[in-house]
Amino acid sequence: MQKKPGISLKSTGRKGVKSMAKKTYNEKLNFCGDMPKIEDITDLKSIERFGGTRMLIAPPLEYDEVMRKVPPGKVITSDRIRSYLAKKHGADFTCQLTAGIFINIAANASEERGADKIPYWRTLKKDGELNEKYPGGTEAQKALLEEEGHEIVKKGKRYFVKDYEEKLFVII
Repeated sequence: MQKKPGISLKSTGRKGVKSMAKKTYNEKLNFCGDMPKIEDITDLKSIERFGGTRMLIAPPLEYDEVMRKVPPGKVITSDRIRSYLAKKHGADFTCQLTAGIFINIAANASEERGADKIPYWRTLKKDGELNEKYPGGTEAQKALLEEEGHEIVKKGKRYFVKDYEEKLFVII
């Protein structure tokens, strides 16, 4: 296997097999590949569920940019970010799977950087739920939101921002 410039290879422990070093969250955040791209969906169930055929796959940095704009005292939900990005790019909807992954990448990249942090804790899951995949889990997100004056309620094993709808940030 030839070594590519700028990419370190490490041994996998298996004889003669090398793998690429794991990318940092900031490397993942800044990788856009062929994104943004719009995929044409033909599956009738998906078209009915999401209300259209044009699905956006936005790059991680676009989620980071929106999350960065949410001011103290306000929150935003992942589905609102997805709707905003779909509209921005002329798509009917945004891929839920990549959105969740890229929002978590933005959060972890922020913690990894230390400086120039984004207020990722203000981005909630659908229905105002806290995100257990953020750095420090729901307990850390809960503490940061409470510091900003939000009331957190527990429903079963999950946490939610009380009356989050009244505190939603409107993306312009």
